[in-house]
This record gives sequence, structure tokens and C-alpha cells, in this order.
Amino acid sequence: MIYIGIDVAKDKHDCFITNIEGEVLFKPFTILNNLDGFNDLFQKICSVSDDFSEIKVGLEATGYYNFNLLGFLVDKGLPTFVINPLHTNLYRKSLSLRQTKTDKVDAHTIALMMMSGVNLQSYSDTSYHNEELKSLTRYRFDKVKERAKLKTSISRLVTILFPELETLVPSLHLVSVYTLLAEFPGASAIAQAHLTRLYHLLEVASRGRYGKETAILFRNAARQSSGLNLQAKSLELKHTIKLIRELEDEIAEIEASIQIHCRCYALTNSLYTLDQLPDGCDDTYRNR
Repeated sequence: MIYIGIDVAKDKHDCFITNIEGEVLFKPFTILNNLDGFNDLFQKICSVSDDFSEIKVGLEATGYYNFNLLGFLVDKGLPTFVINPLHTNLYRKSLSLRQTKTDKVDAHTIALMMMSGVNLQSYSDTSYHNEELKSLTRYRFDKVKERAKLKTSISRLVTILFPELETLVPSLHLVSVYTLLAEFPGASAIAQAHLTRLYHLLEVASRGRYGKETAILFRNAARQSSGLNLQAKSLELKHTIKLIRELEDEIAEIEASIQIHCRCYALTNSLYTLDQLPDGCDDTYRNR
């Protein structure tokens, strides 16, 4: 059995290769965190064994610094294990190795951990795609959170520019309301709007829900509004609506990607054939 320990960093990775007898096959060496460096490591691994079932690669979990190398190793079919840095540190201390942490010592320690038979779970295709789904869902969460903040800003600005509007609609955050405010950002602008233009705008945006009566209602309320006519706030309202629309497009794109990943994973772990995979499944699913 061949054991490879890798200490991951931002710009480079320190590696150590040994075998089950403890023979050092490659003294600690450094590779760059790029494709040339990954290929250099792979060539060294292949030079000591061409039987990947007899190889174990271990590397520390260091956030996104290890992601590219991890993907490279998994794609090459190498059994790869991701180790918690805390476990590495505790194991190193138990061996009475140098108490000062160094990258080369950690690479050696990781290889020794692999040799010791510590119960570790191999990082598989499933793990890889689970990480992808986690990344997508976290990204979606961040976008939704950002949108929620902008919606709060919409409520604040409407309270300043046209406070009566909130009592006339079920919610300020409707497509029809955003369409109205994007073109007429405030009571002053709505009060001066041509009725025909206002009516057609609302009818199209609401898909027929709002008609001429609603347009008259909005315009009359705007003419009696206590809202302020502030150009700066009106511009902020228009721009905030634009940002929300962009975020909604991004969220929809993220959700579509999540659905594709879920469907691809489900199909590749069922009785479906590869030619039944939906469009959008990447090669890592088709090559499983």
C-alpha cells in the first residue's frame, strides 16, 4: 500500500509519499497549486504504483484551498481522504513530533495517519457532488438574504415617497407594484402620469388583475399623498427594484442548477441509463 500525505496551502502544497513498510518513496516535496503542480504529483504517484487500489491519498480540509486538487485527484480515480486539521494536529502531538507546526511535518503526519488505520471515509464522487450541492444551496441562501435586505429598503422608500400605496395592494413586493414604481417612483410621478399609460402598465404587469379602476385609484391616492418628492430617494427606489430583479434572475438560475444536480444524482444512482440523463448533467455524472 502506498500512502500520500498532502498539506494544503493557498499557493502551494507540500507532499510526502511512503509505503506500508515505512520506506520513504519521495522525500517531502512541494507542488504549485495549479494544473502543472497537480500533474507533477500525479506522475510521481504513477511512478511508484499503477494500481490505484493500492494507493491512499490524504489531505487536510482547508476550505476552498483544497477544492481544485481534491477534484483533480477524484477525477483521476485516486482513493482520497479529507482529514480534519484538528485531528492532524492531535495525531502529530501524540507521536511527539515537532510541536511547532510546519507544512512538511504535517504532510508526513497525514501519511502516517493513513498508515495507522485510522477510520477515515474516502472522498467519493458522491462526496464531490454533495459538496457541489452544498455550495449551490449556500450561494442561494446568500442571494435570498441579500434580496430580503433590498425588499426592506423598498418598504422604507415607499413609506417616504408614497406611504398610502401599501394600503392599496396586498403586498409591495408584487411584480405589478415593482413595474409601477420602476417607471413612476413616487406619488408625485404617479399623480402626473397619463391615465392611459398607467392603466396599460398595470394591466400588463398584473396579467389583467388590475384595470382602469385600479389605475384611477392609484392616481387619486397619489394626488392626495403625503409622500415627499425627493429625486434622490426616487432614484434609489428605481435602482433597488432593478437590483431585486437581477437577484431574482440569479436565484432562479441557481435553483435550476440545484434541480439538475439533484436529478442527475438521483438518476445515476437508479436503474436509469446514462442516455436518459437530463440536459445539463456534466461529465462527472456520465463517467460514473
